[in-house]
Amino acid sequence: MGKFESTKIIELGSCAFRQPQAKSHCRFLHGYRLTAKFWFSCNELDENNWVVDFGGLKGLKDKLQQHFDHTTIISKHDPFLDDFNALNRKGIIDLRIDDEVGIEMFAKKCFDIADIYISAMTNDRCNVEKVEVWEHESNSATYTNKQVQSMIFKSEEVKYPETELVTETETETEPVTTPEPVTTPEPVKHTEPGKDPNNSYAAPVGPTRKSHGMSDPFGGTSWGSKNGDSVR
Repeated sequence: MGKFESTKIIELGSCAFRQPQAKSHCRFLHGYRLTAKFWFSCNELDENNWVVDFGGLKGLKDKLQQHFDHTTIISKHDPFLDDFNALNRKGIIDLRIDDEVGIEMFAKKCFDIADIYISAMTNDRCNVEKVEVWEHESNSATYTNKQVQSMIFKSEEVKYPETELVTETETETEPVTTPEPVTTPEPVKHTEPGKDPNNSYAAPVGPTRKSHGMSDPFGGTSWGSKNGDSVR
């Protein structure tokens, strides 16, 4: 089933923090103007055909800025935590103590705050899918809903259908037929009655029994003389 999504960008404010275990200059107290982007999703829209009412997110913005805007966020594991607490008591800093610091952990912090807020605002109709937090235009980090992560992982598991191998013996082929040779009919032999058509014989040469010498070549025919004498 499909779902609907919408996004919202909220300015978190200017925040100071440090990474006490870092070997680089990130171990020093430094600050950024943080910005967060939220992804909301639902299966059914509200009566206005909205995922969430953006006008109803002012309370979420206030909650987020209370934690980040013009504050100093320190890890509860920071070895100088007591010093930061002293500065806070003196009113030098507005201290916030988190489990861990950095934009990755700030993205998770924003997610946790927004998830509670959106769930109550929409009566569990809408979920927070993902949050991205920027230090500046080049650096950002995201935190994604575990359920969404699982769905993405499953969608990446591509299953290929099993195919059957066809061997030569299983392949159906049409039988090959050899064309019949074309025979040429033998010519019809006309033979005289009583003659064997398979026995050839030479034509008679010279005087025949019907002719009487070469003087009457037409002897024996209607053109010859009846007595076998030549017509003169």
